[in-house]
Amino acid sequence: METVTYAGPKNVLFQNSRKPTITKGWAIIKTSYAGICGSDLSIFAGVHPRAEAPLVMGHEFSGTIEEGHPTLKKGTRVTVNPLLRCGECYPCQNGYSHVCENLKLVGIDCDGGMGEYVKVPIHSIVPLKDNISMKLGALIEPVAVAVHAIRQGNYMPGDSVVIFGAGTIGLCVALTLRSYGAKNLIIVEPNKLRLEKAKQLGFQTLDPLSENVTEKIVEGTDNIGADYVFDCAGHPSVVEAITEVVRVRGNIVIVAMYKQPPTLDMRQGMFKELNIQFVRVYTDKDFQIAIDLVDNHKEYEDIITHVLQPEEAQKGFDLLTTHTDAVKVMYEFNRGEL
Repeated sequence: METVTYAGPKNVLFQNSRKPTITKGWAIIKTSYAGICGSDLSIFAGVHPRAEAPLVMGHEFSGTIEEGHPTLKKGTRVTVNPLLRCGECYPCQNGYSHVCENLKLVGIDCDGGMGEYVKVPIHSIVPLKDNISMKLGALIEPVAVAVHAIRQGNYMPGDSVVIFGAGTIGLCVALTLRSYGAKNLIIVEPNKLRLEKAKQLGFQTLDPLSENVTEKIVEGTDNIGADYVFDCAGHPSVVEAITEVVRVRGNIVIVAMYKQPPTLDMRQGMFKELNIQFVRVYTDKDFQIAIDLVDNHKEYEDIITHVLQPEEAQKGFDLLTTHTDAVKVMYEFNRGEL
């Protein structure tokens, strides 16, 4: 089968690999689309703490049942919740398996969706609704990240929001917040091409390289500050700003994973009595809500900027590691499928 395989730091290959075989409790999916995630970029850079070459990456993907599912027939359109939980630790035993102490993911700890076929646990397979395209099906996972961040942050419709970062997760958070009734929403992003994408999606934007972000946000909220700040950037410069732009007793939701431990102004947090919520991946319910949202809001597909063939393995990662207009890059495996 054709795969996009991590072969070592900054080296991805298009190659033929052996099709996976059925094992008890697992099924085979024929992949349609697979997206490149931020964690895939860490794998590509050779800095991911668990991923080891050779590895077929990809934990954002859609496809059809090929074999091994006890109730879904061959050809059923599906996506996959890629979380692999141990089922034995305290979080797993108490309803928080998404933060399992031994959490692993398809596409990181075992071969993933960047291949014609992928083996996944039967319980992780989620059928798609008829109106959801296969491309959108491969976007369910990042939308679930956004849903989880918003639900855990306890966002209330009508509250003002600032989002730092206009990558896939930042735009998913913005679109999801808008579907939840958010109107006073600003996206902050230094990449002009991504900033333009946010504008095309109808959002108010700020460029921190040319505008005083703190001043603009505070002025735009009657000198109070935003009710909510979502950090979807994970950059040290953002840490310096988030406690400044949020109001007294406001809410900060940390969505992005920082490469290095940041320095947060704890005094400002205390003086303002801020609420800081850290979030990680999603629950099964978040995943199902994401499917319902995508079914009713097709504009999520506008986040997908590039669809490549697996033969263009290296190009996909080059697009996301150089200055381009790429936001969400996907590989298409089942050629010509909607």
